[in-house]
Amino acid sequence: MKRRTFVKNTSFTALGISVFGNISWNGKQFVGDSPTTTDILGPFYRPGAPLRDNLVLPGSKGTTLVLKGVIFKEDGKSPVSNALVEIWHCDENQLYDNTSDKFNYRGGQITKANGGYKFKTIIPVPYKADPASESSWRPAHIHMRVSVKGQQDLVTQIYFKEGKYVDTDKWSSSPGAKNRVLEITNLHGVDEITFNVVLQKEYKLSKNYYDKIEGVFDIGNDNKVEFKMNDDLLFTKYNGQLYSSLSYKGNNKFEGGLEDPVVEFILQEKGETTVNIQVDGKLYKGTRVLKY
Repeated sequence: MKRRTFVKNTSFTALGISVFGNISWNGKQFVGDSPTTTDILGPFYRPGAPLRDNLVLPGSKGTTLVLKGVIFKEDGKSPVSNALVEIWHCDENQLYDNTSDKFNYRGGQITKANGGYKFKTIIPVPYKADPASESSWRPAHIHMRVSVKGQQDLVTQIYFKEGKYVDTDKWSSSPGAKNRVLEITNLHGVDEITFNVVLQKEYKLSKNYYDKIEGVFDIGNDNKVEFKMNDDLLFTKYNGQLYSSLSYKGNNKFEGGLEDPVVEFILQEKGETTVNIQVDGKLYKGTRVLKY
């Protein structure tokens, strides 16, 4: 399925950017205390991709790329072991594999003691999200999710320097994406990108709290929004279509970032829960009609 199909059928946008801090290389290691910025989850995330380091399909005409790096704790220097690093992207024909058991151009790895990961894949291509809009072209990008106990899950995205549409796409051109627009190097005839990640401390919530907010909410006009805990992220679906992941910010509020919904739960007496969803300058109110 192409992204344009999702964009055409939903009024919600599933994107988010947070503020990037200063992480620097001192000659031996990365130092700093600011996390890698978040970016789009997108409508095509699929949990459960197989653990593997080679995503290149037989007969692929795409340009082979090695994506590698190290996952660090919030101090920017301590490597994180046992982190699940997942990546996904479209193929050379602008297509995401959203249905097959092969999980094409989707895969995961578990980091070792050195925090390192390394994937062999292809360089994805730009695609037009909305056939009717020239401004909807998205630059080539690779999605990534990093999850591990004790650190906040990260959903982010990698872009390519001098790539087409990088300067015009509002997410890749935002200040928060500056250190995620990466240069492709070529060593011994192999294109490579190095992307080191700095995670945040986990803001842990109890299962009892999630029991109060998980479920399906009716926001009117036959529209339904579903909220489901996924590690320490709150995944959201709009009319059955995955569209964003949110982090807890306190006071019963969850946020993603740029153009992502801001969600506030109101815990009523007798265990009832309602929700306020702010997106695109509009406020939607919902009542839970199904709890898990």
